[in-house]
Amino acid sequence: MKKRFLSFAMAVCMICLLTITSCPAAEIPADNGGTNLDSAVLTSAAQPVAAFTDVPSDAWYAGAVQYCQRKGLMAGTSDTSFAPDTPLTRAMLVTILWRQAEKPAVNYLMQFSDVPEGQWCSEAVRWAAGKKLVNGYGDGRFGPNDPITQKQLNLIFQRYTNQSVTGGIPGFDGSSKPATRAQAAAAVMNYARLSRRDTGKVLVAYFSATGNTRPAAEKAAEVTGGDLFEIVPAQPYTAADLNYSTDCRANAEQDNPDARPAIASTVENMEQYDAVLIGYPIWWGRAPKIVHTFLETYDLSGKTVATFCTSGSSPHEDATLRGYQPDAVWLEGRRFSGTSQVEDWVNGLGLPKAAEEENKMYLQIGNTVWTAALEDNPSVTAWRELLAKGPLTVDMSDYGGFEKLYQ
Repeated sequence: MKKRFLSFAMAVCMICLLTITSCPAAEIPADNGGTNLDSAVLTSAAQPVAAFTDVPSDAWYAGAVQYCQRKGLMAGTSDTSFAPDTPLTRAMLVTILWRQAEKPAVNYLMQFSDVPEGQWCSEAVRWAAGKKLVNGYGDGRFGPNDPITQKQLNLIFQRYTNQSVTGGIPGFDGSSKPATRAQAAAAVMNYARLSRRDTGKVLVAYFSATGNTRPAAEKAAEVTGGDLFEIVPAQPYTAADLNYSTDCRANAEQDNPDARPAIASTVENMEQYDAVLIGYPIWWGRAPKIVHTFLETYDLSGKTVATFCTSGSSPHEDATLRGYQPDAVWLEGRRFSGTSQVEDWVNGLGLPKAAEEENKMYLQIGNTVWTAALEDNPSVTAWRELLAKGPLTVDMSDYGGFEKLYQ
């Protein structure tokens, strides 16, 4: 008989594969006017941000609408209209959630007489019904064009996320009033924020023209267990470029509001990060313009962001940076003249912690797999060292008819 011991790294990979991410989404049709329900086009590509005339920049839902549009989760009812106060329909909601879950295909026989095959919402309805997120009326109808009430929206999101995402949404009291598209957008963004807080992956991005910021960034990455990314200028700064007593390149960039020095490389899969720490030196009391370039390059909506700077005397400054990512969750930054205080600052941010490794071992006998909890003793320590090298196959034989002996 053979026993195969699988390292817990495989378990972690399986968990990662099962995690729901927020990527593509649908072009959401309007209830009346705009796009017709029967001819709406679904697209998995993120949509360009449009200027909706009915979404004022200071509206409470403006950030949520922009977030959902950038992610492709919701679009306008026309090129210039979002219809924030329009009731959300049952078909719209399941399509948002279906796209949020990356358009999963399910083997579910749908028998709703009012949702024919091949419609824009057919697969989303099939998925939602199979998942028991949204049921039909019991008479063979789904009611795709019926409005979702606030109570139903709250219940469906709780089924989907196992947590409440509607708290604090203006006008949302969980009653039988129809939920609006604006309220749905806010709930979607709240869900994204909560999901990111749960997983806790951190990126430490830094710009270090002379090497002074690099040690602080490396310490922050060490404390958080995060990934390190250096913001390297496409055109490196020379000593002459940094000679602040002259009309040098650095001075010219700082004096030019439109200066955006190019960055040589990009962050791979920024979506995977839940928190981003950004480090830089202080140039004439402000962050270098290449940091502005970095912030304009990525969408950090819903992510936790904090900045740190290095300087001998100039105070920390990030007021000129926050406007680039208004939908991020900004934490208080700090100035460092060394690395001694970095760990205390990072720990004080209350960043989400990455999930700890499970103290488990997977045991396969034939085609059956069992999960075994590992104790804390010298034998288990030896097993861990062996498992770190990969899966193990162990041959065992019968002993006395009631034990297995490993030789």
